[in-house]
Amino acid sequence: MQHIQRIDTANASPKAAELLSAVRKQMGGVPNILATMAQSPAALGGYLGFAGALAAGKLAPSLREQIALAVAGANRCDYCASVHTALGGKQGLSRDELSRNLRGRSAEPKTDAALQFVSRIVSARGHIAAADLAAVRDAGFDDEAIVEIVAHTALNIFTNYFNHVAGTEIDFPVVETARAHAA
Repeated sequence: MQHIQRIDTANASPKAAELLSAVRKQMGGVPNILATMAQSPAALGGYLGFAGALAAGKLAPSLREQIALAVAGANRCDYCASVHTALGGKQGLSRDELSRNLRGRSAEPKTDAALQFVSRIVSARGHIAAADLAAVRDAGFDDEAIVEIVAHTALNIFTNYFNHVAGTEIDFPVVETARAHAA
C-alpha cells in the first residue's frame, strides 16, 4: 500500500514539475518511485544528480544494474528488484544471472567479487574488513571502481529505504526478493 502519494506533474510544485518533465523526456515516462520522491524536489533533485553523475562513471551499465540487484536483494526491496531485473534484462543479463545477482552472486568471477563486496558493505553497514577490500582489488577493481561500487551501493540503499517507507506501488513486472532468496 502506498504510504506517501505520487505527485502528478499537473499538481506538482514548479520545481517538482520541472524535474518530472525532465525525467519524462529522458525516460519516456515517470516511474512511481520518482513521482513519489517528487514530494520533495530536494530529494528528487539530489537523487537524479547523484544517479546521473554515477552513470557517467567507469562501471559498466550491466554491473551497475547487478549492484542494484544485490542491494535490493539484501534489503528485500521488491520495487528495486523489479525495476533492476527489467533494466538488467535490457543489458543482456540472463534470468539465471539476474536471480544470482539478487542473492549477491554472479556466474562471472570478477562480477561475483564485486557483488560479494557489495553484500558485505550492506551487511556490515560499511564496516568492512581488510580482507573484503583485498578480495575486490584482487578481482581487478582499482580504487576508482571501488569508490564507485560504494557510491552505487549507497544510492541503492537510499532507494530501497525510500520504497520501504513510501510503500511505492510496483510499476514493473514484479520480482519478489523473498522468493529469490528461497531459490
